[in-house]
Amino acid sequence: MGAKRRTRAKPKAKRRGDRVPLVPIAVGVAVLLLWWFVQAYPVLSAGIAGAGLAVGVAVLVLRLRRRRAEVVLQAELDRAVESTDGMSGADFEQWTARLLRRSGCVDVEVVGGSGDAGADVVATAPDGGRVVVQCKRYSPTNKVGSEAVQRFSGTARYYHRADHPLIVTTSTFTGPARSVAAQVGITLVDRQGLAAWARSGVAPILVDSA
Repeated sequence: MGAKRRTRAKPKAKRRGDRVPLVPIAVGVAVLLLWWFVQAYPVLSAGIAGAGLAVGVAVLVLRLRRRRAEVVLQAELDRAVESTDGMSGADFEQWTARLLRRSGCVDVEVVGGSGDAGADVVATAPDGGRVVVQCKRYSPTNKVGSEAVQRFSGTARYYHRADHPLIVTTSTFTGPARSVAAQVGITLVDRQGLAAWARSGVAPILVDSA
């Protein structure tokens, strides 16, 4: 018979309780070193702490200034209809929502998307009426036709219960579209009207109801 093959004993896995708690030890050592340094060099420690505080305050001030500059820049861009050039449809909806807020509307919400039934932005006007906006980010040569106005008229008041239904576009409207809108009571805002609205902050619905 051949010699029996010896089997190596598997090393025992260390139990969780046998592990050395390195993190608490490291923290404790760091605290002790810091305490010793403060006791040994009080003036230097105070200087380092003051410098750290000054750096922290400076960073905070710079961030606040940068944020304020971004807000000011965004506000300036929102006053120019040219800033909508090249926007996506979703960006244009957000731009329109900011314009409504600047005009005194509250409860402004972007709701555009699948199944929106023609509403992209909804809000409450200063007079308490419900504003429902359909946004069309079109190129200048792509006019909004009467079919779009007819579809929106079918949902704006009866489905969305709009008191102030609007269609806003970066382009313009065809003659038949304006005729349909006048008959069904929908406010149309083309690029020229949008530019005036953005500059003044006065919504067409406020002008119409004045």
